[in-house]
Formats: sequence, C-alpha cells, structure tokens
Amino acid sequence: MAQAKAARQLARVKDVATIEGIRDNQLVGYGLVVGLRGTGDSSQTVFPAQTLISALERMGITVPQTGSNSASNMQIKNMAAAFVVATLPPFSRPGYRLDITVSSAGDARSLEGGILLMTPLYGPDGQIYAQAQGALVLGGYIATGGGNARQVNHPTTARVPGGAMVERAVPFDLKDMRTVSVMLNDADFHTAESMAEAIDKTLGSPRAHAIDSRRVVITAEPSEDVAALLDKVEEVEVEVYPRARVVVNERTGTVVIGGTVRLQPVSILHGGLSVNVISTTQVSQPAPLSNGATQVVQQTSVQAQDKPINRIELKDGATVEDLVQELQRIGAGARDVISILQGMKEAGALEADVEVL
Repeated sequence: MAQAKAARQLARVKDVATIEGIRDNQLVGYGLVVGLRGTGDSSQTVFPAQTLISALERMGITVPQTGSNSASNMQIKNMAAAFVVATLPPFSRPGYRLDITVSSAGDARSLEGGILLMTPLYGPDGQIYAQAQGALVLGGYIATGGGNARQVNHPTTARVPGGAMVERAVPFDLKDMRTVSVMLNDADFHTAESMAEAIDKTLGSPRAHAIDSRRVVITAEPSEDVAALLDKVEEVEVEVYPRARVVVNERTGTVVIGGTVRLQPVSILHGGLSVNVISTTQVSQPAPLSNGATQVVQQTSVQAQDKPINRIELKDGATVEDLVQELQRIGAGARDVISILQGMKEAGALEADVEVL
C-alpha cells in the first residue's frame, strides 16, 4: 500500500495535458544563403543556380543562356541553397517574430557569415504564413589550410533569432468553442477520471466528462468566457499515476529507471565466457648460402577465459535503488544491465514497460 501511495503525484493540468485545437504548426521554406566565403555549393549542385536565376528575373535582371556569361558558367561558391524551418505558436498574429533554423540543402561546406534572402515559409495547406530573412548565427565552424581541416559542431546548420515575421494568422477563434477537450499526454483511465472530478470541483458543477483514457470534455456555458474557463482548467491540480517505465538506449548504453518501477523477489546469476582468437604474422628467414626461400607464416592462438558467476538476490520489498547498488557491486556494464533488465521483465520480476530506443 505504501508503494501505491508513493506512485501518486500531483500536477497541474497544463503540465500533463494539452487543449485540443490549440497547437503549434510547422512551417518550411526553401531559399538562398549568400555572402559565403567560398564555402557554398559547388557547380555540380544545379538547383542553387536555378534559384538564383529565378530571383534575378523577378528583379528585372535577365541572365543570358549562351556565351561566357551564361547560366551554365555561373559561379555559386559564395551562396548555398537551404531549407528553412520554423514553428508557428498558437494565436500568432501578423507581425509576430519567429526563430528559424536554416540547413544547407546542397554540398556547401559552411554557412558561416551568410545571410538568408527573403524566403516564404509554407504551412501544410500550401499557404504562406511567414517570411524569413536575416544574418545567420552558427554554433560551429570549419577551418582548412595546407591540406588540414578542423571542424567544430555542424557548420551547415544555423539559426536566425527572430528571423521570420508572421504574415498570416491560423484561423482559430475561442468564441466558437462550446466544448473544450483536454488531451492527456499519457493515456490513463484513472488519471482521466481524477482530472474530470477535480475540474468539476473547481468549476462547481458537473461539466467535465472522461470520454476515454486520454480525453476529458468540458462543456462551456452559453455566456461563459472560454479564455477564463481555460485559465481555471489549466491551473487545476490533479492526481496523476505515471506508468512505470524503464528506458534503454542501446546505442549509448544509457539506462533510465523510473521511481515508480516495482520489483518482485528474484535471483540473478550473471557471468560470461570470453574467447579471443589472436593471429600474428611471422617471417621465416632461411640460413645464409642455403637454397631455402623466405616464407610468411601465420601463427594463431585461441585464449578462453570463463568469468566467475556473480549473483544478485532481491528479496520481497526491494527497491530500484537496491537493484542499482547490486549491479554496481558486481561491476556490471551498461550492456550487462540492459540484458539483466530484459531478463527480469521476461521473468515477471520487473513491473514496468521496457522501452528500447
């Protein structure tokens, strides 16, 4: 019973749920970065030159198709084609500024010192919602000289703080909402019912209903201010019961065990057999004045080492801290811990979801 109470937590609705319909929107665009110092796209990349020709034509400049100044002879090493992405927050109005991320789309070596030319940013519906332009800020660089090169972080990706300006607002009006749907980040029937009960208690009337394990619907009164209603709902504190979870990243060897994970009595035997095959090459040199020939001989040796078995015994009432201490005692590595946790899950001794990244 003590463990069940420890698993219960209090959190605000705004921290564990979102309001349906009030969301961010992703924007993307394609543009040109100019002002590079010879680190832009090479002549093998075709679309930067095509983009430059289109931009010049819109400005009234015609590029000849033949001759020494033709489009095929254009040098584009001081510019680079790039994709621009941004996130449009809810209720953004025209004139609001957004941070943008610019990434090279060709074979440019660095965007250092570049300026992004005016780039329209499109939403999923194909409409232009913002215009981006500005000087790039890099978190890395690349320096070359004498055949040597040094690179720090990724010089082909940059940011422009406040580099985009909203031109079109996403059509959404709170006045048209007669019902408010609160969506839980983690689906759980008990949390949904607790949330509906806590909201009813705050509003003073039974207007919240749990539809399923993720959605709670609240009915707004005819003359009620929806913004004020959302303000009250988001500040309600509810009891949440997070799912017991163990997150494993096999690529980095990272294991994160949540505090709500419960263990059952189990005995673990851990050991291993290490086999090494070593090959060495030796040269057999004949004696002087003999008719023998020099031969290359390969020597192979096999070494086997059986590591002693380590034992871990977790009794009734053992905690995650006890498991971690025992794993540290036997000197288990990250890969060993992953295997042990997966084995405990199969044996029913680990009451949690094991998520492998």
